[in-house]
Amino acid sequence: MKPRVLQLFTSGVNCDRELRFAFESAGATVTEMHVSKLIKNPDAIKDCDVFAIPGGFTYGDDLGAGRVLALEVERYLADALQDLHERGGSIFGVCNGFQVLVKAGLLPQIEGVKISLTWNASHRFECRWSRLLVEAPMGHILPVGSVLPAVSAHAEGQIVLAQGDADVQRLTEAGVVALRYCDKNGKPTETWPDCPSGSRGAIAGLISKSGRILGLMPHPERNLSPLHLPDRGRGAWGDGTEGIEFFRGMLAPYLAGVPS
Repeated sequence: MKPRVLQLFTSGVNCDRELRFAFESAGATVTEMHVSKLIKNPDAIKDCDVFAIPGGFTYGDDLGAGRVLALEVERYLADALQDLHERGGSIFGVCNGFQVLVKAGLLPQIEGVKISLTWNASHRFECRWSRLLVEAPMGHILPVGSVLPAVSAHAEGQIVLAQGDADVQRLTEAGVVALRYCDKNGKPTETWPDCPSGSRGAIAGLISKSGRILGLMPHPERNLSPLHLPDRGRGAWGDGTEGIEFFRGMLAPYLAGVPS
């Protein structure tokens, strides 16, 4: 039996087809469900291994990026998602989905750390290729120290922390920093354009202590082939396998017994 992904859908989601294709290419079966239907039937979450929230601009981001959907998830789906997590399932959010996970309190779940996402330091929408350095807490998905090229496409991707660098240190010590923006030499940086958002600590993604709740701002689902890369796989942006390996790594715990 293939890993089962339940993908959330609602008004403003616009990266669902890419994410579905990525999961299916990595070996999963994907079911999409509108949030209004899922709220009426949260038990549907019991039938999946991975719950995923795609990118987009849910509800127009009228109250802040991902805020309205985060309220729905927190109020109506929190118990079902907690049950999924406790039985070994995973929760994933990319771009707007990551904003939802943070604003619904599913990430980073570190006591005393107040975190949010706001407008990029450039004060504009940023759409550009980024390099993401894999940190130790995400080593079960991709090799630690490797670089995942992915497309950044967001206006409110800057991670802000109430206590600034002190909170960056707390998150790092707690083992919940999954990915950091880095330069072409693999060195973490907060400097634009390598870090398009200006996120504190160059943080591009967070992961739960369990390793099974993961979110990031850039889009790995847009990098599944050398033909997707800006240099068509000539080496400056990897070889085009990193994105699909990311999704295979996420699905690996649920692939047991599936014929290769």
